[in-house]
Amino acid sequence: MLRFMLDLKELEAYPTSRLPGFTERIIELLPTLQSHGCSYGEPGGLIRRMQQGTWLGHVTEHVALELQSLAGTPVTYGKTRSVRGRPGVYNVIYRYQEERVGLIAGITALRLVNSLLPEELQGLHGLERLLPDDVTLPYELSAPFDYDAERSELRRIARRYTLGPTTRSLVEETERRGIPTLRLDDHSLVQLGYGAYGQRIRASITGNTSFIATETASDKALTKRLLDRAGLPVPRGAVVRSAEEAVRAAGRIGFPVVTKPLDGNHGRGVSLDLLDAAQVQAGFEQAQAHSRAVIVEQQFTGNDHRVLVVGGQVVAVAERIPAHVVGDGEHTIAELVERVNADPRRGDGHEQVMTRIQIDAHVLGLLQRQSLTPQSVPAAGQTIFLRDTANLSTGGTAVDRTDVIHPDNATIARRAAQVIGLDVAGIDLISPDIRRSLHETGGGIVEVNAAPGFRMHLQPSEGQARNVAVPVIDMLFPANRPSRIPIIAITGTNGKSTTARMVAHIFKHAGKVVGLTTSSGIYVRGERIKRGDTTGPKSARVVLSDPEVEVAVLETARGGILREGLGFDRCDVGAVLNVREDHLGLGGIDTLEQLAFAKSLVVEVVAKNGVSVLNADDPLTVKMQAKAGGRVTWFSMRGVSGGDAALQQHIEEGGAAVVCEATMLGDELVLYRAGHRSPVIRAREIPATLGGYAQVNVANALAATAIAVGAGVELSVIRAALGGFTTSFEHSPGRLNLYEGHEFRVLLDYAHNTDGLAALAGLVAHLRPQKGRVIGVFGVAGDRRDQDIAQMGRLLSGMFDELIVREDRNSRGRPAGEGSKLIIESAGAAGLAPERIQSIPDERTAIETALHLARPGDLLVLLPDEVEAAWEQIRAFDASLHPARELEESRG
Repeated sequence: MLRFMLDLKELEAYPTSRLPGFTERIIELLPTLQSHGCSYGEPGGLIRRMQQGTWLGHVTEHVALELQSLAGTPVTYGKTRSVRGRPGVYNVIYRYQEERVGLIAGITALRLVNSLLPEELQGLHGLERLLPDDVTLPYELSAPFDYDAERSELRRIARRYTLGPTTRSLVEETERRGIPTLRLDDHSLVQLGYGAYGQRIRASITGNTSFIATETASDKALTKRLLDRAGLPVPRGAVVRSAEEAVRAAGRIGFPVVTKPLDGNHGRGVSLDLLDAAQVQAGFEQAQAHSRAVIVEQQFTGNDHRVLVVGGQVVAVAERIPAHVVGDGEHTIAELVERVNADPRRGDGHEQVMTRIQIDAHVLGLLQRQSLTPQSVPAAGQTIFLRDTANLSTGGTAVDRTDVIHPDNATIARRAAQVIGLDVAGIDLISPDIRRSLHETGGGIVEVNAAPGFRMHLQPSEGQARNVAVPVIDMLFPANRPSRIPIIAITGTNGKSTTARMVAHIFKHAGKVVGLTTSSGIYVRGERIKRGDTTGPKSARVVLSDPEVEVAVLETARGGILREGLGFDRCDVGAVLNVREDHLGLGGIDTLEQLAFAKSLVVEVVAKNGVSVLNADDPLTVKMQAKAGGRVTWFSMRGVSGGDAALQQHIEEGGAAVVCEATMLGDELVLYRAGHRSPVIRAREIPATLGGYAQVNVANALAATAIAVGAGVELSVIRAALGGFTTSFEHSPGRLNLYEGHEFRVLLDYAHNTDGLAALAGLVAHLRPQKGRVIGVFGVAGDRRDQDIAQMGRLLSGMFDELIVREDRNSRGRPAGEGSKLIIESAGAAGLAPERIQSIPDERTAIETALHLARPGDLLVLLPDEVEAAWEQIRAFDASLHPARELEESRG
């Protein structure tokens, strides 16, 4: 789906019923809109809505859909809804098959609708924001609308970027089987399946297709030599490099002969039925335009057949008939071509069942050999062939002959594919009668093709259609071969990164190759392959397309969900850790309930046999149970006795839950499943909990355990993995990293919202030195609400004895210094003395200052933007190089 936000402004007062002639003019341009049923569910429904009065966002939605359909990518679903609290503003949402086509269709739809308005109401702004970065239009968006030109451009983009019939048939077959697909380029390279189970195709070339076999098939002389050596029927011929050689070779072989490029394809440069030296010379010149070397060979007598061999078996046969017209005694050849091209099944390139016939130099030459021109009038019933070859791409037609091929001919085709070494091969046979053996009738193999097109079999001009994608997918994904790796998707306001890293650590202990996305980068086998915030769908697709990855653990942030949805169709385990006040007021998310609605997508897409992991202590995640997919596993810090009745009932009924229970030896993580109680590990035995005091990591460990159990990991593996998971920078960068290499301790964390700071405050209280001070460095992002910033200031006041407030790199629309000022004011109002608060805008300088302020026994808490730079700064610190220590001591 695509979405754009449309602000009608004064046009909100002009539904279509108040725009005289609008409906008539739009139907004149797009008469096919009359088929849209709209809310009436029957043809003409949209017209009735426009006549009664509907708003222009709704009209634009339908136009965007119809333009895509006319461009060859049919789609039908869309919705237009007003934006709450913003009169005249609408979300226009509609489906697409190819993203660029959908985007350009939306732009064209807006320009079309705008062009039909009275001049005083016209005016479009912001279209540039909709235009993809990698698409350049041949017209300016500020230029007057030209329907014909812009629709032609849309069709051009559709032809360039949409999948061809062969690739599309394979993708559609995989989707019917529930096998996921990932498009890897702008053409036809597609991955079927995820991660280590993925298979790649480019049209009918598979990841298993031999390069040697493909190269061999492209060398027609070598192919013929290998087939002849194998005892298969092939025409006699020679490779030549001059017209004189071609004529001499034709004399030795005997007329009629064929000339064709040594390494051509799609029938380009092929000439048949050459009867004398002049025709051979002309045929040579045509072939040489496509290849330096040319083949001259014996012409077999018979009909052209394409035999499709997949995995060593013949799966379809088509008789191909060259482009032709049949005379009626009245019309010229050119006029007859126009009539043939009027068939709605014909289109440009491969967009339709058949291709339009073009009268080009080859056609003119062929007509000349028959003493004809395009203006000649053939007799009634006379067939005029316009091409030497029967390729569909040049206007040929196909008749299905799968059920009648003689077994000998099928054997010849199968052996040819095996001799060349192709898993998918198109064998071109010339046979007078495909129902009779070639050994009896004569004829043979004229070509072996790698990457054969499927169109003639999928949609023959005559005869039964053959879904030849089925045997290809059967070959790539035989019975019991999986196509999906386990996908673990984790979202929530706090704890996502640490929980994801814990889960990845558990799967590593289970012996799996893990692909991990986090807010600090993408990791494969524990090695970071990309830096940055990688919690969106693009990063998910990086992991899912990696051929090494056996398990995908995906931190899934709300920003990516709102911007692009998910990078996968469904997951095996989805987890929502919590929903807290953070980033409210952004992206149309103003309330906690709206935030919960967005995050709940992660558990909505859990597979039927999967597991949804939810926080039993969070009211908003509890409500997600109603829409969660698969089985629900709860986790709770309150334990069974401290939890609510619903959790207890869930456990009593055999449901799964991972809870924290107080014991004589401290808090313990316990799994309840199928009526059994299984202790997992004591909280203090998990290094990341810092002796059990870091309660946030106790909760994260509960969630990680629930996720791993849901994914089928043994408890012994989970126990061992958690027992080795630390808060080291290597295990969890920016999450409670404690550095003790100086005379004072440094705690580095990424807490950046009120709940994160509140949890950190509890840990700092336990870590607070008996005689030393707690010094903090903090900055707030500009997109936080004023009340959130004030609450953070109050929390900081209670945590720190010394506070250095820095500027955040993400001002996000807030004036420079305003966020820092609010922090300082609220911290001061909460009791932190003004002389204990400093403002140092630059993060690096602020951290450097704090490091030099710290004395032996102090605890320094750094909450930076750039966690890696801060960690390096901590490690590289040398107190003797800075005068701030003397200043601090004199002040003390």
